[in-house]
Amino acid sequence: MENDYSISELMAIYLSRQLNDGEVLRVGVASPVPEAAVRLAHLTHGPNMDLVFLGARMNVAHLETIPMPAYGWDRRVVRWAESFSDTGHRFDRVKDWGNHVFFIGGVQVDAFGNTNLIGVGADYRRLKFRGPGSVGTPSLSTHVGRYYIVLNSHNPRVLTAKCDYVSAYGWGTGGADARRKQGIPGGGPSQCVTPLCVFDFDDETKRMRLRSVHPGVTAAQVLRETGFEFVLPAMVPVTEAPSAAEINALRTRVDRAGRLRA
Repeated sequence: MENDYSISELMAIYLSRQLNDGEVLRVGVASPVPEAAVRLAHLTHGPNMDLVFLGARMNVAHLETIPMPAYGWDRRVVRWAESFSDTGHRFDRVKDWGNHVFFIGGVQVDAFGNTNLIGVGADYRRLKFRGPGSVGTPSLSTHVGRYYIVLNSHNPRVLTAKCDYVSAYGWGTGGADARRKQGIPGGGPSQCVTPLCVFDFDDETKRMRLRSVHPGVTAAQVLRETGFEFVLPAMVPVTEAPSAAEINALRTRVDRAGRLRA
């Protein structure tokens, strides 16, 4: 396609490609890009995926569309669901969460994937900026097999050298054994997807590594807009653009209101 897509659509389609059939996909409130991604993946290549929105699990692969509501997710969707359960967040089953995938944001994210949803400022009693709070993010990010950090902005304020607070522990201060040393069982952050690029994490140091730049973006631009040093490979590919079929499926079966195009 000739750039006939928005950055949010590109991010959603990229994320949908990372998801595998049979996985349990967990999405919190006010996460339109991850929500679109899991719905698209479920409809196009993951009929055995379970979608968990705010604790409600469903599998609706037999539907022609799974439209996105205006905010969070709409429980009326389960009217057509093949299966539905309100036990999506039961923590007595965390030992079985190796095939669960989660998505989180952050008002701050550091080079090792530690994220902050609490706020910005040295004094927690007088924050310069108050975030939404960590809610269930610490528990989910601790136990799921992997999770993706998905950001709406890419600048040095968000991608910063040090988080003022840590609401979800990524790879600590670095090292492949960082989570194991803390007794954290889950697989940790897998990638960080932003409006400029995709980062993954170096296998040994667990420092963010530039995986790809989105069409029209350069590595130099990412360097300027990132507040920490990251691993920069000699060759950085361009994120694969959406296909016409992917855009069509996203716009006609998931995001029919065009919220990701706004």
